[in-house]
Amino acid sequence: MTELGNQLKEARQAKGLSLDELQNITKIQTRYLKGIEEGNYDMMPGKFYVRAFIKQYAEAVDLDPDVLFEEYKNDIPEPDKEEMPEQISKARANKTISEGASKLLDMFPKILLAVVIIGAIALIWYFLYNYASDRADSPNTGENNTTINYEKPKDSPLADSNKAANDAKDKEKNEAKEEKPEKESETDNTPKQELAVTEKGGSNTVYELKNSDKFVLKIVSTGESWIEVENGNGKSFYSAMLTSNEPEGQTFDFTNENEAYINVGRASEAEIYVNDQKLEYAISPTDIVRQDITIRFTRKSE
Repeated sequence: MTELGNQLKEARQAKGLSLDELQNITKIQTRYLKGIEEGNYDMMPGKFYVRAFIKQYAEAVDLDPDVLFEEYKNDIPEPDKEEMPEQISKARANKTISEGASKLLDMFPKILLAVVIIGAIALIWYFLYNYASDRADSPNTGENNTTINYEKPKDSPLADSNKAANDAKDKEKNEAKEEKPEKESETDNTPKQELAVTEKGGSNTVYELKNSDKFVLKIVSTGESWIEVENGNGKSFYSAMLTSNEPEGQTFDFTNENEAYINVGRASEAEIYVNDQKLEYAISPTDIVRQDITIRFTRKSE
């Protein structure tokens, strides 16, 4: 232990400080404080730190560091000339970084305000651009609507021939009008078939077919649908997967039957026709996928 180290240690002990307590005061690691007391300067990070640590140690134990440096100048190593600029440059660099960060924080509100202003300008430009585009694309009403009427010369040689042709067309139209009511009256006298819903609940729907002498059932699939067809007595007419590969579907003649039962596995992909009239599902196929449909046939003659 050197005389300087012994003097510092005695001053520390006189103040009742341990090395750990002194570390908390000076923020110098205990091993470096112990090295100063033992005069082991080689363990220090550099000669510059030797003088800095001794100065902090002395001030912490109420000793004058200048007096100690003068008294023990031969024992305390002088920092190298190359080391001093390096330490100073590090300190200056840290200071520069700190100042730069501080300036950046001061400028942050201004940068944020500039970003908000630029964003607002861009938003306004966007709406104005779209508004101008909509105006440009909209039809321009009030212009180019002038109707130009051309008059044929009264003495035109084509006037007579055109008049004759127009008269012939008018005569044909009048004759067609006179014949049309007769055909319509004949059609109106023929009663149309009725296909109406009489019961529905859950997946079951009952239809009644009236005003028809025939009952032809046709089922077409637009995708894949399991189809079962039976009569009122439970006799099976069809039970299979019907697909769109059969564009004509399946046709069944129930004219001699009183009732037809149809089990549709995927109603949204199955179309049912009764005497070429498409059956409208009373229950939405999207709500209930599988549906049980019964069609009761009442002949027109009955």
